[in-house]
Parts: sequence; C-alpha cells; structure tokens
Amino acid sequence: MGKKKAFIRDKFDRPLKDLRISVIDKCNFRCTYCMPAEIFGEGYRFLNEDQLLSFDEIIRVATKFAKLGTEKIRLTGGEPLLRQNLDQLVKQLLQIEGIEDIALTTNGVFLPKRAKRLKDAGLKRVNISLDAIDDDVFKHINGRGVTAAPVLKGIQAAITAGLEVKVNMVVKKGLNESQILPMARHFKDKGVILRFIEFMDVGNHNGWNMDAVITKKDIVDQIDTELPLVPVEQNYFGEVASRYQYKDGVGEIGVISSVTDSFCGSCTRVRLSADGKIFTCLFAGSGHDLRVLLRDGITDEQLEEKLISIWSNRKDRYSDERAEGKVTKREKIEMSYIGG
Repeated sequence: MGKKKAFIRDKFDRPLKDLRISVIDKCNFRCTYCMPAEIFGEGYRFLNEDQLLSFDEIIRVATKFAKLGTEKIRLTGGEPLLRQNLDQLVKQLLQIEGIEDIALTTNGVFLPKRAKRLKDAGLKRVNISLDAIDDDVFKHINGRGVTAAPVLKGIQAAITAGLEVKVNMVVKKGLNESQILPMARHFKDKGVILRFIEFMDVGNHNGWNMDAVITKKDIVDQIDTELPLVPVEQNYFGEVASRYQYKDGVGEIGVISSVTDSFCGSCTRVRLSADGKIFTCLFAGSGHDLRVLLRDGITDEQLEEKLISIWSNRKDRYSDERAEGKVTKREKIEMSYIGG
C-alpha cells in the first residue's frame, strides 16, 4: 500500500491536482502573442544554465507536490525540447508515487528526433502549437519565417511514436482568424483533437485588448456553418476546453475560452518556473522562490510545509475579477517564462 496523499485545498476550496513545470525560458520561435521579437531580440538575457532548476531539484519539488495531491504534470517552456535529455526527466517524474500522467506542450519542430525517446520514457500526450495552416500567415506569427511543414512533421512523428496528440491554435483578430476553418478541415479526419484558444491577456508585451479576441461563440459558429458540431460533456473536473464533436462522428475540437468564460472556480493548477519560482495563477505578478531555499539546504519537511502554506493561502481569481470589471492595470509574468 502506498502512502496516503495529504490532499490540500486553497482559500476557495480548490484542490491541488496539476503541476505545470517550465524547464527552460528559451524558444526557437518568436510568436507575436507570447514572445514578440521586438522585446525578445538578439540582446535579450535569458536564464543561464546554473539559474535553471536541475532535474534533481525538479524531482524533489514534484515529489512533494505529489504527496499533497498532484496527479498530473505538464512540461512546458519556452520550448521545452530545447532542454537536453528531457526524456530522462520524464522517466524520473513517472517514478514518483502518485503521478499518473505526464504531458508536454511544444511547438513540435524537434519532435521528429525526440518523439520516440519521449514515448519510450513514458510520456503519454503532447500538445503541439500550430496557429495557421497557411505558410504566409504562420511565418508571420512565429516571427522566424518557419512554414507549417516542420510542425506538421512533428505532429506526424508524435502520432507515429504512439503519443496522443492535440493541436493548439491561439486565435487573434486581424492575425489568423482566416485560419479557423482551414485548420478544422485539415485536422478533422487526422485522429487529432484541434483546440482553439482565445487570445489571452497573459504577460505585458503581447498587445492584448478585448477587441482582438475572437470568442468561443464566433469560433464554433464559423466551423458549424460548414462542419456541423454538437457539444460534448467535459472529461473531468477542471477541464478548460469546451468539447464539440462533428455531427458525422468523425473528429473533435475544443475551445479554450479563457477570456469570455472564467475557469477560476475549478482551477487546480500550480506552476513551477524554470528558475524555481512557484506561481499559483497564470496571471500572477510574482512567485515564491524555491530555488534559493533548495540550494540553501531546506529539509524535506520544511519544503512540504512551504508548499502547503503557498497553496492553502491561495486566493487567486483573476478571470473572475476581470469578468466582474474589478481588474486594474498590473504587471504580470510573461507566458514564455511561466509556461501556458
């Protein structure tokens, strides 16, 4: 019999179920809504290697989170596949008692060389970002002149390796709303779930405003005119995507309506940045520095107490407050630093 988990809850009675780990803050793309090139240019100072949490440090933190209720881990970045030997981290994380599922968010470019090793290490699922099927539109978005072909090759490599694949498309008015139907057509019969994501006000440099948001209703209505959809029940508590199946029974899409709907009431996620800070909300402005504590010799018991304190005092509800008109202008952490 394994040790019983000490399930903890925050100030709004939300359990701690999901840990998102950013393993690196660098990325090979410069997507306009995440890491715009004019901000993250050639002279931008990314984290040095010694500033990143080591795999051993990540494992130590993840082990404590698992004891407190965490069951699912997602590896993010930056682009996580820029971190060397990531398959070794996956293998170690899966050995932690209580961790039932590990997934990866990536732009897919490096998957042809890495997908099989990741699957062999125990990775189950990948979310691959692709914001347009049209090359000209996609080249403009990713800021590196990369066509859709390398990402599509990455998607196929993941499928071939036996990974479950979802494709994520961030939709922004004036940028790529023309790609909603072409993307739906392309992936409908590919055995891949396509998920559309409303343009979010994460970070400080992506030029977000409500006028640039294509809503869930707009997305669903546009697809439904050509490819009729029916809504589907959510898979689990806290699932952020509204699910829809095609009426002909072939294929499924999801819409993450992170602006027009609020997920705060069912948010069970905590985030660990690449340099060891804990963030209890995607829209947070500051985190709790664990790296300093880890390297100053914190004991396992003290680490557990620290994590319990962080979560049990959590009262974030940014999206609720935004919907209620209570959000004021404030500095937020960048998505490329904290992960999605």
